[in-house]
Amino acid sequence: MVALLTRAIARPRSVAPHRLAFEPLIAIALVLAIWEFCARAGYVAPYVLPSPSRVATTLVTRFDVIWPEALVTAAEILGGFGLGALAGVAAALLMATSARLSRALGPLLVIAQALPVFAIAPVLVIWLGFGLAPKLVMASLIIFFPVTSSFFEGLRRTDDGLLDLARLNRARPLQVLRLIRVPAALPQLLAGLRVGAAVAPLGAIVGEWVGGAAGLGLLMLHANARMQSDMVFACLAVLVALSLSFWALAGAVTQRLLAWAPDNLS
Repeated sequence: MVALLTRAIARPRSVAPHRLAFEPLIAIALVLAIWEFCARAGYVAPYVLPSPSRVATTLVTRFDVIWPEALVTAAEILGGFGLGALAGVAAALLMATSARLSRALGPLLVIAQALPVFAIAPVLVIWLGFGLAPKLVMASLIIFFPVTSSFFEGLRRTDDGLLDLARLNRARPLQVLRLIRVPAALPQLLAGLRVGAAVAPLGAIVGEWVGGAAGLGLLMLHANARMQSDMVFACLAVLVALSLSFWALAGAVTQRLLAWAPDNLS
C-alpha cells in the first residue's frame, strides 16, 4: 500500500544546476558604469552618493572593521531563519491537520504579518533586552509568515484523487500527511523558504538599528551619523551578498528535498 500511494504522487522533475545569466550581469555593469561616471563628473556629492570604486576601496581598507560585524549579522540571520522556518512548518502542519486550528490561527497570522516590523522591534527590545534574542525573534517573525502560508496552501491543495486513493486503501491520517500531502506540498515549501531567506536580513538589521550592540545595522548607523556614506554603501553591499547567499543556500537545500525518485522507493 505504501508503495502504491507514494508512487501515485506526481513528482517534480529534478532541476538542473543554476546557470549564471548573462543579461543581468550586463545590466548591473551598465548601472555601475553610469553610477561611476556621475560620481566622478561631480553630478552628485560624494557624501550623498559615493562612487562604486570608492565603495570597493572602503570594503578592502575597512575589511577588518566590516567583517566581524558581518559575522554577527550572518549569525542572527541564520538563527532567525532556522527558527522561523521550523515554526512555520510546524504551524502549517497543525493547521492542515485540524480545521479548528486553521480557523483559529489564520487571522493571527495575518495580524502578525500586518504589524510593521519597526513597531514590533522596540517592544521586543523591552521584553528581551539588547542581546541576540530580539534579533532572532525579528528575523523569525519575518520568515514565519511566508513559510507558513506557502506550505499550508500546498498541503491544502493536495490532489483529491490521491486522497480518495488513500481512503480506499484505508490509510491513516498521519500516513496520508506523511506520504501524500507533505511530498506534494514540497514545491510550495521551497517557494516559501526562498522568499523567507530573501527577507530574513530585514529583521536582523531592524533589530540592530533599534537596540543592537554589534552587527552591520549598528555599523551603518554609526557611519551615517558621521556622514561616511562610503561605509554605509559598503555595509549594504555585504548585506546584499549575505541575502543572496542565504537565498541560494535555501534553494539548494530545498531542491535536495525535492530530488526524490519513485524508482528508489520500497
